[in-house]
Amino acid sequence: MCANKEKHVVVGTGPLGLAVMRELLIREKEVIMVNQKSFIELPKDVILIHANVSNFEESANAFKGATVVYHCAKPDYTKWPEQFPNLNKGIIYGTSQAGAKLIYADNLFMYGSSKQPYNESSLNLASDRKGLVRAQMAEEILEAHYSGTIRAAIGRGPDFYGPNVLHSILGERVFKSALQGKAAKVIGCIDVPHTHIYINDFARGLVTLAENEESLGEIWHIPSDTTVTTKELIQLVYKEIQKTFKVQCAPKQIFRLMALFNPYMREMKEIYYVYNQPYIVDHSKYERTFGLEVTPHAKAIKETLDWYRNNLY
Repeated sequence: MCANKEKHVVVGTGPLGLAVMRELLIREKEVIMVNQKSFIELPKDVILIHANVSNFEESANAFKGATVVYHCAKPDYTKWPEQFPNLNKGIIYGTSQAGAKLIYADNLFMYGSSKQPYNESSLNLASDRKGLVRAQMAEEILEAHYSGTIRAAIGRGPDFYGPNVLHSILGERVFKSALQGKAAKVIGCIDVPHTHIYINDFARGLVTLAENEESLGEIWHIPSDTTVTTKELIQLVYKEIQKTFKVQCAPKQIFRLMALFNPYMREMKEIYYVYNQPYIVDHSKYERTFGLEVTPHAKAIKETLDWYRNNLY
Protein backbone atom coordinates (compact mmCIF):
# COMPACT_ATOMS: atom_id res chain seq x y z
CA MET A 1 0.00 0.00 0.00
CA CYS A 2 1.19 3.53 -0.69
CA ALA A 3 2.53 5.29 2.38
CA ASN A 4 0.92 8.60 1.44
CA LYS A 5 -2.60 7.21 1.15
CA GLU A 6 -5.19 8.21 3.68
CA LYS A 7 -5.83 5.36 6.07
CA HIS A 8 -9.53 4.62 6.60
CA VAL A 9 -10.43 2.31 9.47
CA VAL A 10 -13.87 0.69 9.37
CA VAL A 11 -15.06 -0.73 12.69
CA GLY A 12 -17.50 -3.56 12.06
CA THR A 13 -17.56 -6.13 9.26
CA GLY A 14 -21.33 -6.43 8.99
CA PRO A 15 -23.26 -5.39 5.88
CA LEU A 16 -22.76 -1.66 6.37
CA GLY A 17 -19.08 -1.92 7.25
CA LEU A 18 -18.52 -3.99 4.09
CA ALA A 19 -20.46 -1.47 2.00
CA VAL A 20 -18.29 1.37 3.35
CA MET A 21 -15.21 -0.71 2.52
CA ARG A 22 -16.38 -1.15 -1.09
CA GLU A 23 -17.03 2.58 -1.45
CA LEU A 24 -13.59 3.42 -0.06
CA LEU A 25 -11.93 1.00 -2.46
CA ILE A 26 -13.75 2.66 -5.36
CA ARG A 27 -12.17 5.92 -4.17
CA GLU A 28 -8.76 4.19 -3.94
CA LYS A 29 -8.34 4.60 -0.19
CA GLU A 30 -6.27 2.40 2.10
CA VAL A 31 -8.77 0.36 4.13
CA ILE A 32 -8.39 -1.48 7.42
CA MET A 33 -11.33 -3.46 8.77
CA VAL A 34 -11.72 -4.10 12.49
CA ASN A 35 -13.83 -6.69 14.26
CA GLN A 36 -13.48 -8.52 17.54
CA LYS A 37 -12.76 -12.07 16.40
CA SER A 38 -14.59 -13.05 13.21
CA PHE A 39 -12.62 -14.19 10.19
CA ILE A 40 -14.08 -12.89 6.96
CA GLU A 41 -12.93 -13.03 3.36
CA LEU A 42 -11.86 -9.57 2.19
CA PRO A 43 -10.23 -8.13 -0.93
CA LYS A 44 -6.46 -8.79 -1.00
CA ASP A 45 -5.49 -5.16 -0.34
CA VAL A 46 -7.68 -4.85 2.76
CA ILE A 47 -6.21 -5.60 6.19
CA LEU A 48 -8.30 -7.20 8.94
CA ILE A 49 -7.47 -6.42 12.58
CA HIS A 50 -9.05 -8.24 15.50
CA ALA A 51 -9.62 -5.93 18.46
CA ASN A 52 -12.11 -5.44 21.26
CA VAL A 53 -12.65 -1.73 20.70
CA SER A 54 -14.47 -1.43 24.03
CA ASN A 55 -10.99 -1.74 25.49
CA PHE A 56 -9.24 1.62 25.27
CA GLU A 57 -5.76 0.17 24.67
CA GLU A 58 -6.93 -2.21 21.94
CA SER A 59 -8.94 0.56 20.29
CA ALA A 60 -5.97 2.93 20.25
CA ASN A 61 -3.70 0.26 18.76
CA ALA A 62 -6.22 -0.72 16.09
CA PHE A 63 -6.78 2.91 14.99
CA LYS A 64 -3.11 3.96 15.02
CA GLY A 65 -2.33 6.17 12.02
CA ALA A 66 -5.97 6.42 10.93
CA THR A 67 -7.20 9.42 8.96
CA VAL A 68 -10.87 8.50 9.39
CA VAL A 69 -12.63 5.98 11.61
CA TYR A 70 -16.07 4.73 10.53
CA HIS A 71 -18.16 3.52 13.47
CA CYS A 72 -20.24 0.76 11.86
CA ALA A 73 -19.99 -1.66 14.78
CA LYS A 74 -23.07 -3.17 16.34
CA PRO A 75 -23.39 -5.70 19.18
CA ASP A 76 -25.85 -8.54 19.10
CA TYR A 77 -29.37 -7.13 18.82
CA THR A 78 -30.32 -8.48 22.24
CA LYS A 79 -27.33 -6.86 24.01
CA TRP A 80 -27.40 -3.21 22.97
CA PRO A 81 -27.87 -1.65 26.45
CA GLU A 82 -25.13 -3.82 27.95
CA GLN A 83 -22.49 -3.55 25.21
CA PHE A 84 -23.09 -0.51 22.98
CA PRO A 85 -22.15 2.25 25.49
CA ASN A 86 -18.69 0.85 26.27
CA LEU A 87 -18.07 0.11 22.60
CA ASN A 88 -18.92 3.73 21.80
CA LYS A 89 -16.59 5.07 24.49
CA GLY A 90 -13.75 2.88 23.24
CA ILE A 91 -14.19 4.06 19.66
CA ILE A 92 -14.21 7.71 20.75
CA TYR A 93 -11.01 7.14 22.75
CA GLY A 94 -9.21 5.32 19.94
CA THR A 95 -10.20 8.00 17.45
CA SER A 96 -8.94 10.75 19.75
CA GLN A 97 -5.59 9.01 20.17
CA ALA A 98 -5.22 8.70 16.39
CA GLY A 99 -6.23 12.33 15.77
CA ALA A 100 -8.70 11.01 13.20
CA LYS A 101 -12.19 12.01 12.15
CA LEU A 102 -15.04 9.85 13.42
CA ILE A 103 -17.98 9.12 11.14
CA TYR A 104 -20.75 7.40 13.10
CA ALA A 105 -23.31 5.30 11.22
CA ASP A 106 -26.51 5.77 13.21
CA ASN A 107 -30.16 4.82 12.84
CA LEU A 108 -33.32 6.73 13.82
CA PHE A 109 -34.58 4.88 16.88
CA MET A 110 -33.81 7.84 19.19
CA TYR A 111 -36.66 9.87 17.64
CA GLY A 112 -39.34 7.54 18.92
CA SER A 113 -42.79 7.24 17.39
CA SER A 114 -44.00 10.05 15.15
CA LYS A 115 -46.27 10.23 12.13
CA GLN A 116 -44.43 13.34 10.92
CA PRO A 117 -41.37 13.06 8.66
CA TYR A 118 -38.15 12.80 10.65
CA ASN A 119 -35.51 15.46 10.10
CA GLU A 120 -32.27 16.28 11.90
CA SER A 121 -34.12 18.68 14.22
CA SER A 122 -36.54 16.01 15.41
CA LEU A 123 -36.44 15.59 19.16
CA ASN A 124 -35.13 12.47 20.88
CA LEU A 125 -38.46 11.21 22.19
CA ALA A 126 -37.80 7.47 22.38
CA SER A 127 -38.72 5.74 25.62
CA ASP A 128 -37.63 2.22 24.59
CA ARG A 129 -34.20 0.83 25.51
CA LYS A 130 -32.83 0.80 21.98
CA GLY A 131 -33.84 4.38 21.27
CA LEU A 132 -32.43 5.58 24.58
CA VAL A 133 -29.09 3.86 23.92
CA ARG A 134 -28.84 5.36 20.43
CA ALA A 135 -29.65 8.83 21.77
CA GLN A 136 -27.03 8.51 24.50
CA MET A 137 -24.35 7.42 22.02
CA ALA A 138 -25.02 10.23 19.55
CA GLU A 139 -24.99 12.82 22.34
CA GLU A 140 -21.70 11.43 23.62
CA ILE A 141 -20.10 11.69 20.18
CA LEU A 142 -21.29 15.26 19.64
CA GLU A 143 -20.11 16.26 23.13
CA ALA A 144 -16.69 14.78 22.33
CA HIS A 145 -16.62 16.81 19.11
CA TYR A 146 -17.56 20.10 20.71
CA SER A 147 -15.15 19.58 23.61
CA GLY A 148 -12.33 19.19 21.08
CA THR A 149 -11.67 15.54 21.93
CA ILE A 150 -12.43 14.36 18.37
CA ARG A 151 -13.82 15.68 15.11
CA ALA A 152 -17.01 13.84 14.28
CA ALA A 153 -20.11 13.69 12.11
CA ILE A 154 -23.17 11.47 12.40
CA GLY A 155 -24.87 9.94 9.37
CA ARG A 156 -28.29 8.43 10.00
CA GLY A 157 -30.21 6.02 7.84
CA PRO A 158 -33.45 4.05 8.11
CA ASP A 159 -33.89 0.32 7.40
CA PHE A 160 -31.45 -0.75 4.71
CA TYR A 161 -31.37 -3.50 2.12
CA GLY A 162 -28.78 -4.72 -0.35
CA PRO A 163 -25.73 -7.01 -0.59
CA ASN A 164 -24.93 -8.93 2.63
CA VAL A 165 -28.14 -7.67 4.29
CA LEU A 166 -29.89 -10.74 5.65
CA HIS A 167 -31.52 -9.68 8.91
CA SER A 168 -33.58 -6.68 7.88
CA ILE A 169 -37.23 -6.06 7.11
CA LEU A 170 -36.10 -6.33 3.45
CA GLY A 171 -33.61 -9.12 4.04
CA GLU A 172 -33.54 -12.80 3.24
CA ARG A 173 -37.14 -13.31 4.31
CA VAL A 174 -38.06 -11.19 1.29
CA PHE A 175 -35.31 -11.64 -1.32
CA LYS A 176 -34.42 -15.27 -0.66
CA SER A 177 -38.06 -16.24 -0.26
CA ALA A 178 -38.95 -14.57 -3.56
CA LEU A 179 -36.14 -16.33 -5.44
CA GLN A 180 -37.36 -19.65 -4.02
CA GLY A 181 -40.87 -18.94 -5.28
CA LYS A 182 -42.19 -18.49 -1.75
CA ALA A 183 -44.12 -15.66 -0.15
CA ALA A 184 -42.15 -12.75 1.29
CA LYS A 185 -42.47 -12.68 5.09
CA VAL A 186 -42.74 -9.31 6.83
CA ILE A 187 -44.11 -7.76 10.00
CA GLY A 188 -46.36 -4.77 10.49
CA CYS A 189 -48.38 -2.85 7.93
CA ILE A 190 -46.84 -2.82 4.45
CA ASP A 191 -49.38 -0.36 3.03
CA VAL A 192 -47.99 2.78 4.68
CA PRO A 193 -45.03 4.84 3.39
CA HIS A 194 -41.72 3.63 4.78
CA THR A 195 -38.32 5.02 3.88
CA HIS A 196 -35.81 2.28 3.03
CA ILE A 197 -32.23 2.99 2.00
CA TYR A 198 -30.02 0.96 -0.32
CA ILE A 199 -26.96 0.03 1.71
CA ASN A 200 -24.53 1.22 -0.98
CA ASP A 201 -26.17 4.66 -0.87
CA PHE A 202 -25.80 4.71 2.92
CA ALA A 203 -22.11 3.88 2.58
CA ARG A 204 -21.55 6.51 -0.12
CA GLY A 205 -23.16 9.13 2.08
CA LEU A 206 -20.96 8.25 5.05
CA VAL A 207 -17.79 8.51 2.97
CA THR A 208 -18.99 11.85 1.58
CA LEU A 209 -19.33 13.12 5.15
CA ALA A 210 -15.75 12.06 5.80
CA GLU A 211 -14.51 13.97 2.77
CA ASN A 212 -16.19 17.27 3.68
CA GLU A 213 -15.14 19.32 6.69
CA GLU A 214 -18.50 21.10 6.76
CA SER A 215 -20.14 17.85 7.82
CA LEU A 216 -18.37 17.89 11.19
CA GLY A 217 -20.29 18.53 14.38
CA GLU A 218 -23.60 17.82 12.63
CA ILE A 219 -26.21 15.10 12.22
CA TRP A 220 -27.11 14.18 8.64
CA HIS A 221 -29.84 11.99 7.19
CA ILE A 222 -28.24 10.06 4.35
CA PRO A 223 -30.39 10.26 1.18
CA SER A 224 -32.35 7.35 -0.24
CA ASP A 225 -34.57 6.99 -3.27
CA THR A 226 -38.20 8.11 -3.10
CA THR A 227 -40.18 6.88 -0.10
CA VAL A 228 -42.84 4.38 -1.13
CA THR A 229 -44.72 1.69 0.77
CA THR A 230 -42.98 -1.51 1.78
CA LYS A 231 -45.52 -3.35 -0.35
CA GLU A 232 -44.44 -1.43 -3.46
CA LEU A 233 -40.80 -2.35 -2.85
CA ILE A 234 -41.64 -6.03 -2.42
CA GLN A 235 -43.73 -5.89 -5.59
CA LEU A 236 -40.63 -4.61 -7.42
CA VAL A 237 -38.73 -7.68 -6.20
CA TYR A 238 -41.29 -10.07 -7.68
CA LYS A 239 -41.58 -8.01 -10.85
CA GLU A 240 -37.81 -8.20 -11.40
CA ILE A 241 -37.80 -12.00 -11.17
CA GLN A 242 -41.08 -12.27 -13.10
CA LYS A 243 -42.90 -14.17 -10.41
CA THR A 244 -46.32 -13.68 -8.87
CA PHE A 245 -46.32 -11.31 -5.90
CA LYS A 246 -46.87 -13.20 -2.65
CA VAL A 247 -46.52 -11.87 0.86
CA GLN A 248 -47.28 -12.98 4.41
CA CYS A 249 -47.65 -10.22 6.99
CA ALA A 250 -47.47 -10.92 10.71
CA PRO A 251 -50.07 -8.68 12.38
CA LYS A 252 -49.46 -7.27 15.84
CA GLN A 253 -51.20 -10.13 17.64
CA ILE A 254 -49.10 -12.78 15.89
CA PHE A 255 -45.96 -10.71 16.36
CA ARG A 256 -46.57 -10.55 20.12
CA LEU A 257 -47.02 -14.32 20.20
CA MET A 258 -43.77 -14.84 18.28
CA ALA A 259 -42.00 -12.53 20.73
CA LEU A 260 -42.78 -14.93 23.58
CA PHE A 261 -40.48 -17.54 22.04
CA ASN A 262 -38.00 -15.58 19.93
CA PRO A 263 -35.56 -13.21 21.70
CA TYR A 264 -35.01 -11.11 18.57
CA MET A 265 -38.75 -10.63 18.09
CA ARG A 266 -38.98 -9.77 21.79
CA GLU A 267 -36.43 -7.01 21.28
CA MET A 268 -38.26 -5.70 18.22
CA LYS A 269 -41.52 -5.45 20.15
CA GLU A 270 -40.32 -2.15 21.63
CA ILE A 271 -39.94 -0.62 18.16
CA TYR A 272 -42.93 -2.23 16.45
CA TYR A 273 -44.24 1.27 15.67
CA VAL A 274 -41.49 1.58 13.03
CA TYR A 275 -43.28 -1.03 10.92
CA ASN A 276 -46.87 -0.19 11.68
CA GLN A 277 -47.22 3.50 10.80
CA PRO A 278 -45.81 5.97 8.26
CA TYR A 279 -42.03 6.16 8.63
CA ILE A 280 -40.69 8.93 6.44
CA VAL A 281 -37.17 10.35 6.55
CA ASP A 282 -36.38 13.86 5.29
CA HIS A 283 -32.87 14.13 3.78
CA SER A 284 -33.19 17.66 2.38
CA LYS A 285 -30.41 19.04 4.63
CA TYR A 286 -27.87 16.64 3.13
CA GLU A 287 -29.17 17.23 -0.39
CA ARG A 288 -28.83 21.02 -0.05
CA THR A 289 -25.26 20.69 1.21
CA PHE A 290 -23.74 17.81 -0.73
CA GLY A 291 -26.16 17.17 -3.59
CA LEU A 292 -28.19 14.08 -4.30
CA GLU A 293 -26.82 10.81 -5.64
CA VAL A 294 -29.08 7.83 -5.00
CA THR A 295 -29.73 4.50 -6.65
CA PRO A 296 -33.29 4.04 -7.96
CA HIS A 297 -35.07 1.30 -6.03
CA ALA A 298 -35.57 -0.80 -9.18
CA LYS A 299 -31.82 -0.84 -9.89
CA ALA A 300 -30.96 -1.43 -6.23
CA ILE A 301 -33.37 -4.36 -6.06
CA LYS A 302 -31.87 -5.90 -9.21
CA GLU A 303 -28.37 -5.61 -7.72
CA THR A 304 -29.57 -7.10 -4.44
CA LEU A 305 -31.17 -10.06 -6.21
CA ASP A 306 -27.94 -10.63 -8.14
CA TRP A 307 -26.04 -10.76 -4.85
CA TYR A 308 -28.49 -13.29 -3.38
CA ARG A 309 -28.23 -15.46 -6.48
CA ASN A 310 -24.42 -15.42 -6.36
CA ASN A 311 -24.04 -15.96 -2.63
CA LEU A 312 -26.87 -18.07 -1.31
CA TYR A 313 -27.36 -20.73 -3.97
